[in-house]
Amino acid sequence: MPVHPSAIVDPQARIDASADIGPFCVVGPEVQIGARTRLMAHVYIEGPTEIGEDNVIFPYATVGVASQDLKYHGERAYTRIGNRNRIREFVSIHRGTEGGGLETVIGDDNSLLAYCHIAHDVKLGNHCVLSNGVTFAGHVTIGDWAVISAHSAVHQFCRIGRHSMIGGFSVVVQDVLPFSLTTGSGRDIKLFDVNKVGLERRGFSPGQIQALHKSFRLLRDKKLNTTKAVEAIRVEVPETAEREELLAFIASSERGFVK
Repeated sequence: MPVHPSAIVDPQARIDASADIGPFCVVGPEVQIGARTRLMAHVYIEGPTEIGEDNVIFPYATVGVASQDLKYHGERAYTRIGNRNRIREFVSIHRGTEGGGLETVIGDDNSLLAYCHIAHDVKLGNHCVLSNGVTFAGHVTIGDWAVISAHSAVHQFCRIGRHSMIGGFSVVVQDVLPFSLTTGSGRDIKLFDVNKVGLERRGFSPGQIQALHKSFRLLRDKKLNTTKAVEAIRVEVPETAEREELLAFIASSERGFVK
């Protein structure tokens, strides 16, 4: 295990022999780091934290520190990070709290660009891209393949659906539908249409994309409330896995969704 002489690694930390701990890193007790994960320099990690394999954490990132939630009183809580993530400069990732299941979780193959903030009890899926300065409040859930553009902020307890894209400088205060392209701030945030380019890149067929486009058109129809729009989607849009995922997401929304 290459450990730079200037790094401070607690003897209780469990670090794979192939991991790389760079200069001026601080690794606390109860930290577990998997194979080939690299801490470049000046990375600070507190436990209990589990970090998987093949991650790269860039300088000045902070992982596993106590939540900023004023209700947090030092209860034992966790941070869990999967494999092959890229965590860029000055990213901050806070551990969970009792009110959110005691853990913050980041999946696999994500890119967290500089200055992102992952608050307590966030659940981030796989293959997501968080551009520079993205901020998640506590208890946010993000589905796989979501893209959140630069300097966007997401309110507590919101959900970001799979394969969605949020435009830059957005302020999200309600759930964002899967497969959608959404942008704006607060009351002015809008569902524009299906995330066509993103879905094409991931192999969705023209028929699948067209069905989602029709679903979103019905949801945006000013003559239809949500209940009537859902009924129209069931009648007018062919049954597909994507249609059912979209309708299930709408049915389970507690904060309402961007429409």
